[in-house]
Amino acid sequence: MSIDHFDIKGLTTEEVLRARTTYGKNTLEGKKEVGVLKALQSLAKEPMVLLLLVASVIYFVSGDFGDGIFLASAIVLVSAISLYQDGRSRNALEKLKSYAQPKCKVIRNGKVIEIKSEDVVVGDSLMVEEGTTITADATIVHSNDFSVNESLLTGESLSIYKDSEKNNNAIYKGTTVASGLAIATVTAIGNKTELGKIGKSLESIQEEKTPLERQINNFVKKMVIVGALVFVIVWGINFYNSRDILDSLLKALTLAMSILPEEIPVAFTTFMALGSYRLMKLGVIVKQMKTVETLGSATVICSDKTGTLTENKMALTKLWTLSSKSITDIKGPLDSAERDLVTTAMWASEPIPFDAMEIALHEEYKKIAAKDDRPGYSMVHEYPLGGKPPMMTHVFENKDGDRIIAAKGAAEALIAVSKLSENQIQHINAAINELAKEGFRILGVGTSKFVGNSFPRKQQDLHFEFKGIVAFYDPPKKNIESVLQGFDSAGIKVKIVTGDNALTTAAIAKEIGFKESGKSISGMDLMHLSDTQLRAQVDTNHIFTRMFPEAKLKIINALKANGEIVAMTGDGVNDAPALKAAHIGVAMGKKGTETAKEAASVILLEDDLSRMLDAIAMGRRIYTNLKKAIQYIISIHIPIILTVFFPLVLGWTFPNIFTPVHIIFLELIMGPTCSIIYENEPMEKNTMIEKPRPFTATFFNSVELATSVLQGLMITVGALATYQLAIHSGFDEATTRTMVFVSLISANIVLTLVNRSFYYSILTTLKYRNPLVPMIIMVTIAVTVMLLFIPPLTRFFEFSSLNANQIFLSSGVGFLSVIWYEFIKLYKRSTGAHDI
Repeated sequence: MSIDHFDIKGLTTEEVLRARTTYGKNTLEGKKEVGVLKALQSLAKEPMVLLLLVASVIYFVSGDFGDGIFLASAIVLVSAISLYQDGRSRNALEKLKSYAQPKCKVIRNGKVIEIKSEDVVVGDSLMVEEGTTITADATIVHSNDFSVNESLLTGESLSIYKDSEKNNNAIYKGTTVASGLAIATVTAIGNKTELGKIGKSLESIQEEKTPLERQINNFVKKMVIVGALVFVIVWGINFYNSRDILDSLLKALTLAMSILPEEIPVAFTTFMALGSYRLMKLGVIVKQMKTVETLGSATVICSDKTGTLTENKMALTKLWTLSSKSITDIKGPLDSAERDLVTTAMWASEPIPFDAMEIALHEEYKKIAAKDDRPGYSMVHEYPLGGKPPMMTHVFENKDGDRIIAAKGAAEALIAVSKLSENQIQHINAAINELAKEGFRILGVGTSKFVGNSFPRKQQDLHFEFKGIVAFYDPPKKNIESVLQGFDSAGIKVKIVTGDNALTTAAIAKEIGFKESGKSISGMDLMHLSDTQLRAQVDTNHIFTRMFPEAKLKIINALKANGEIVAMTGDGVNDAPALKAAHIGVAMGKKGTETAKEAASVILLEDDLSRMLDAIAMGRRIYTNLKKAIQYIISIHIPIILTVFFPLVLGWTFPNIFTPVHIIFLELIMGPTCSIIYENEPMEKNTMIEKPRPFTATFFNSVELATSVLQGLMITVGALATYQLAIHSGFDEATTRTMVFVSLISANIVLTLVNRSFYYSILTTLKYRNPLVPMIIMVTIAVTVMLLFIPPLTRFFEFSSLNANQIFLSSGVGFLSVIWYEFIKLYKRSTGAHDI
């Protein structure tokens, strides 16, 4: 039944343009925040920026204008880098939002089209169906057993039935369709809707920080406190010795600046935002940053069968009628009973079909019908899909009062409501088994009669005549076998959770090479298990059939109770509770309902499960690279802190080996390294053959943290050894400072390369494709050479131009202070140990 049968043409293109000019776009315009201003406000609160500002002022007050201007310039440069990173993050998230924007169906120029929700205009004929989110306020002009969940506006969780009657014909933006279908004329959009009027209260809702974000913020706060304490102590010691307040402040500020790991929050935001953007380019929409954290930890994926493992191209293939008791191919000549079976199944479908099986039934009806009766009938009552197992019933009537009552659903459901002999039931079950073993999707079909309009509350209270079975074939996706192998290699268990029967599911599972295709459990059997039994069953079982919302939810909760990190795929309204409960709810972008998409945390735009494998790989990559960046930051901060601290506190020959000028220069080198090089690192080759990482409460385990600290201490030993070698060689302060600086720069370069993998050799990682690595290293070397050999720069930084032996000694010590870790990696590879 096409849209023509409702005689609704909708707006013309010209009317849409006029309405948009008059009423604007269908968006909720809330409190506008200018991104740059917000970023500048945030920068003004950054401890490093405040320290730079104070140090710059002290230099100006003490008359050292050169250093004062340099630090003032550094403030501008640090701010520019931060704003650039913030801009990249915001742009990535904005693109993500545009991709994730919901769509809706409208009738325009007499045709049903799909548009972005923001493009709906006042006067549009909006078509809403089960599972969609209503995108504007509207008035119903046509409906079929239509109900809406308005809990977003009213708080009432029960669905409300609505129709075109004047007292109950309004639908509202933001609410969801619980059942049926309606066509409604849009009356208000954007801020003029009921949701828009209460939008101010939504502005105050703050997005909750993720566990990892809280851990990182807590770490940085602790380091700020440590920096403040050290600042006070060092300032006190120096002031006691020198009685020079400005000089003491500068020395204390130098150490405080070396302690602050301000790169860590920047790295976190950059990695997560750009990671989400990279996923989007793969066709995976991640709605929340915390999902990126979780993706790499997934241990179980509960997959739907239809449309996920299979193509969702439901071709009507076989028929079985109770009268003939034989299976017929749809391509052969059909007798009257078989044509009647197809016709009845069509009437049991939605008038405007959107399900693949219902579309197939409507198409077949058009082929076999001598006369299309659909325009002459209208639906007067509908029983939506329901029951365990499920079925649905439609009641149609024409102007003469002739009535058609047709039902379809699980064959067991139709058997239960039909008057059948034992012999007939045996024949039906035999046909079901024969078709199911070949992997066909089976629907039972029946008709009923009812006089009057006081229809029973439940469709099961009607008396049905069982007509027969329609069987559909949905071929497996071509790539699904390799996808399942990919999950298996990555240590991720796959569970098939479907509403189909056991035999059909087992046949498809076998066809796609699913390892555990023989054993299954049904939703009803599962509901009768105790919690202990359920936890055991979800662990050992891999196929779950005849599932319904409550059963799916129990599976998810039982798997979570077993300590699994659960991903769940789904597309229907009934999947929403399980999608919400799973650690990673995955909705299908094409066939998924808006309700499923709202409940999910991930949307696969192409309904391709292989993209979920890509998403998990990307999640592991992002998490691993972020850890590399933060371990790098910790390792390189330790030698900077201690190289400033020991000469100053222990009163070595040259106590002020580094000033704020040198510290901020080192910070400027480190910032791009961690947030650019490591973010762009490719996935290591062993990433998807390792087991999922434990989803623990801490970002680093003790071994990883110890590794970073040890690397930092070894670089410190190298820097201080260079210091002492210079002293014993009789070099002056400028030469000593330069040698220590070169030692730290070379250690920084080698650390960047060594820490690209904590398992594979540097010779292996040098082959990784990351064009930023040579670029950043060359820039670092070029700037260092300029500082050493361009006299004005050398004088400004109080360096000296080193000879070849001094450069070789300094850079050699820096190299050795890091390269030792390659022997640890060699030991790991030889023993197969990844966690030392």
